[in-house]
Amino acid sequence: MLITNNLSPNYSKKLRKKKKIKFVIFHYTGMQSEIESIKRLKNFKSKVSCHYLINRKGKITRMVKEKYEAWHAGESQWKKFKNLNEFSIGIELVNKGHKIKYERFSRLQINSLLKLCIKLKKKYKIKKHDFLGHSDIAPLRKIDPGENFPWKKFSKYKIGVWYQRKNFKNFRKEKNENNEKIFFKNLHKIGYRYFKINKRHKSDKKIIAAFKSRYLQNDLSAKIDQKCLQISHFLANN
Repeated sequence: MLITNNLSPNYSKKLRKKKKIKFVIFHYTGMQSEIESIKRLKNFKSKVSCHYLINRKGKITRMVKEKYEAWHAGESQWKKFKNLNEFSIGIELVNKGHKIKYERFSRLQINSLLKLCIKLKKKYKIKKHDFLGHSDIAPLRKIDPGENFPWKKFSKYKIGVWYQRKNFKNFRKEKNENNEKIFFKNLHKIGYRYFKINKRHKSDKKIIAAFKSRYLQNDLSAKIDQKCLQISHFLANN
């Protein structure tokens, strides 16, 4: 696998131990072009970077060495972990994003990402549940990599998790609990944060959107239906 270097100055200089790396986080660049994206990721004033950038032709560029903490996740939480830069590898995919023109990720791009993830999974012993999107760990701020990311395909390689309809057979709704409470209890167990289990807030719509953009990619409404409950129940208990 060919990887070229175009190193960014935006990283924490303290070395981190191999065992500290537990997650891989997927992003999209959200900019007009690859050139603009690299320029921003290398601009010290931007205070952002990533470990790897993959363009639409599948070319992989290393921007920060894995032994250092890149600045890609920002304020973030997943389970007991906060500010995930410290514990993760950040990968940017060149894509204009929702604010400009959200594109399908190219076949070459996805194939290169898959190869890189298989390598990282083996090197750092990363669990399949710990391949995450930026919107998983920062759902109130971020919506990338978005509903075009092929989570189902990646799960076949034990990168990320998915579900099948047969997984729903053991789901039983408690009589005295409403859909929202069950759903958010499941989300908390899965790892999502930035909400209260027993009290709803208008920002919860963004949490629902983050979940659906990953697991119900053809339905991005804020509605919590039976399928939402079934999927969240399966993921929370596996």
